[in-house]
Amino acid sequence: MLLVKVLVVVMLLAVIVSLFSGLFFLVKDDGTKRRTVNALTWRIGLSIVAILIIIIAGFAGFIPMDNTPL
Repeated sequence: MLLVKVLVVVMLLAVIVSLFSGLFFLVKDDGTKRRTVNALTWRIGLSIVAILIIIIAGFAGFIPMDNTPL
């Protein structure tokens, strides 16, 4: 269960890093390079993978899906 939580946190941190790199490239690039688009594409892909990990962990029982407290 701890591995799933660590994996989700690492994925979300990677999403944040990708978001800020996209912002940096948006501000610094002259518009001829596709680095902003690539950074935001990575952000979307990482977000989808993080959501899928949460869904799979919920169905597998690693994350409780009911409203009972741990």
